[in-house]
Amino acid sequence: MSYYGQPPAGYAPPYQQNYSPQPGYSQPAHPQHHHQPSYPHQQAYNQPPPMQNQYPPPGYPPQGYGAPPPGQWGAPPPQGYPPPQQGYGAPPPGQYASPPPGQYPPPQQGFGGPPPGQYGAPPPQQYGAPYGAPVAPTPPSLGYAPQMPFVDTTMHAEALRKAMKGFGTNEREVIRVLSKLDPVQMHSLRQTYNQRFMRDLLKDVEKETSGDFRNALLACARGPLQQDCHVLYHAMRGAGTKESDLNDVLCNRVNADVHAIKAEYRRMYGRELENDLRGDLSANTEMLFLMLTGGRRQEDSAPVIPQQIEQAATDLQGAFGSGVVGLNKNGTRACEILTSHNDAQLRAIDQTFLQRYRKSLLKEIDSRFSGHMKDALHLFVARALDRPKSDAEMLEDAMAGAGTHDRHLIDRVARCHWNRNYMAAVKQAYHSRYNKDLIRRIQGETRGDYERMLVAMVE
Repeated sequence: MSYYGQPPAGYAPPYQQNYSPQPGYSQPAHPQHHHQPSYPHQQAYNQPPPMQNQYPPPGYPPQGYGAPPPGQWGAPPPQGYPPPQQGYGAPPPGQYASPPPGQYPPPQQGFGGPPPGQYGAPPPQQYGAPYGAPVAPTPPSLGYAPQMPFVDTTMHAEALRKAMKGFGTNEREVIRVLSKLDPVQMHSLRQTYNQRFMRDLLKDVEKETSGDFRNALLACARGPLQQDCHVLYHAMRGAGTKESDLNDVLCNRVNADVHAIKAEYRRMYGRELENDLRGDLSANTEMLFLMLTGGRRQEDSAPVIPQQIEQAATDLQGAFGSGVVGLNKNGTRACEILTSHNDAQLRAIDQTFLQRYRKSLLKEIDSRFSGHMKDALHLFVARALDRPKSDAEMLEDAMAGAGTHDRHLIDRVARCHWNRNYMAAVKQAYHSRYNKDLIRRIQGETRGDYERMLVAMVE
């Protein structure tokens, strides 16, 4: 399956990475299955140092899920989780990091983005000088690249077919197979199953199971990219818009992932994501989500430049002003500033804002915005400040109160489970935040095969 044709300009992979799948997987000897170029990743939150020929690729999950290189101003400490609180992560005096010579970033103009000055991009020369060495694009997350390597999943395909064939379904076997594969293995499994048995894996799962158990299986079987598109499409389908689903998928994504989501959404549904957003949203929320889908954030390799951080904090205070930020140019300006910076820069802005104005960005957002705008901007900044903690809070939100919001719980567990190291960070963050074990919390809210599937995804 093709994910999105050709990568944007400048996305040529700098090296050829060997694909070494998890134990039990072997490369087929067929000549048509070659290694595809992949992209190097930065080191992720709490992951061990990268190893040559390691799979998953070093640094998965990407920047959006973790921290920038240690030593950069605004970054959390490289060791331990959660990071020690020092005035919202403020570095010791004198630790402002000057960028390397020639690293001033030019205005970002990823493919498919609007011209400079429109939604999603700050005015030229304001938050990045238009000279110096180019900023390297942030690579896509695993499962979002234009092409993925193929691994031999024949045994898993046969196990699934046997579990669903004939009278009755072996639910435990289906859980065993689908709950543990990474995005590349899942992509190969769908191809192998569909070609080997001349059937559609997703349709077979849908036919043989039901309820929330079926929804959890499908969230895994689709893989992260197709699941994102599925969530977006159904969030805007029918009467009303499920704004929280839009937030979950689109807030705090790197540019490469945004471009992949838009291309896959077009392939799956024959529609343009931006047009559907315009049709379902209005006023400032429409403007905000067009910024998010513009794919014009500062790339993760863009440095944290103290002078620009100071200016951004000043501009945000001016945009916030006094009172609730409504449908005016101040609301637009605040959104432009927040959505155009990468995670490390947002952490630095938050520290500067706290030190200068004695209030955090999250508290200021909560007091100046309302409704969907407040929820989206709060999530965007919270993920930049501490992604595992933010995801732990979102999981608890799906289970808190009377009844469980199963659609949110399934989608949020699935989004975290694609990388085991990151899932472990989320579980630790959940325990630190709520003094509860995440698995036991899920077991208390779910039952039967549905419970077993979610627990298998979290373990």
